Formats: sequence, C-alpha cells, structure tokens
Amino acid sequence: MTSTQPSLPAHRFTTCFSSSPRGARLARRMCEHRLDTWGVPYGSDAHGVVSLVAAELCANAVRHGHVAGRDFHVLLTADPATGTVRIEVTDTRGERLPALPAASRADDENGRGLLLIAALADRWGCHPRRSGGPGKTVWAECAAPGLISPPVIP
Repeated sequence: MTSTQPSLPAHRFTTCFSSSPRGARLARRMCEHRLDTWGVPYGSDAHGVVSLVAAELCANAVRHGHVAGRDFHVLLTADPATGTVRIEVTDTRGERLPALPAASRADDENGRGLLLIAALADRWGCHPRRSGGPGKTVWAECAAPGLISPPVIP
C-alpha cells in the first residue's frame, strides 16, 4: 500500500485579526501585499480578484461571525505549480453558515458579498473549524497566474 502526502503550498501566510472593520481592512491589505511579493502584482486582474474575494470573506467574518472578544483567522496559501491561491477565513460562529441569497435586487444593501465570491472564485465552500473550537472556515480558491516559487534555502 502506498500513501502519498499532499505537497505543502509553496507560499503561506497566516495570522489572527481583531473582529472589527479595522481588522478586516488590515487583513485585506496584508493579503494584497503578500500576493504582490508572491508574483501577483498590484494592478493585475488576478490581484484584484483575489483581493476582492479576501476582502469579502474578512468582512463577512466580522459582520456575521463576530463574537465579542474573539478574533478571526486568515490563512492565505499559494501554489505556483497550479497557479492557485486559497483564502481561508475562520471565525467562531459555527451556527451561522454562509448561503447564497435566494433573490437579490440591485438596490439591496446586504447579500451581495457571497454573490461576488461565487462569481469571482473558481471554487468556494465552508467547513467546521478544524482546531476543535467553535466556529467555521469559509474558503475560496482563485486562479493567479504569475506566482513565483519561493527561494530554496539550503
């Protein structure tokens, strides 16, 4: 019997942010910076798409996943071999699962974030928080041509 381990993504950024609009804004800015350093430059279509998806996931974590005194967690990974970036945002509200709105009008103030994510991401979904605590992780994957491999450190 042969077992294969999935390869680790070549790029990885992870940290926690305060569950506030300021935390969501900082998370988006840090993701944008990482993308640029990983070879997806500011101003490119891929950078814009991944940044918007990350911004929506973080905003949703603050708006719908907020628990007083609890942070949200962002994991951004990129694999140059597949040209894919994965954004995972984990909050502590496991009972509030994301769902696309049944109907949305152009003048609706709410409900467009998941529609944007569904339209822009190649795949997206949700699963229970893996760390054993309460909550959920909402994730999305986007194509990002131009990713560079990290330097090999001997």
